[in-house]
Amino acid sequence: MKATLATITLLVLALGWTSEAVQVEENGLSFSLEAVKRLQELTESRYATGLQNPRFRASTVSLCADPMLPQEFLPLCRQRGASASLTRLAVVPLDVCEICAFAACTGC
Repeated sequence: MKATLATITLLVLALGWTSEAVQVEENGLSFSLEAVKRLQELTESRYATGLQNPRFRASTVSLCADPMLPQEFLPLCRQRGASASLTRLAVVPLDVCEICAFAACTGC
């Protein structure tokens, strides 16, 4: 019984470690998969509310000033070309990234 419980615990921990280990790289910086998911949700909610036209790149100033933006992206916001980088991160195919078939995703 103890061996079964220990095995289940190790499997759950391993699953947790692997899900947090996936990193998405952009412009020399790495971001967690969860942070990229939150960025995508934020940009989608902006498009849905009509704050921006999805045909145009996201406004770096307004997106970087948004308090809902994960703190991981602040160094990127300070870089030149942040708008293009945020736009690329906002369209990363996460379903492909989760199985590590996308070149920008590492750590599987």
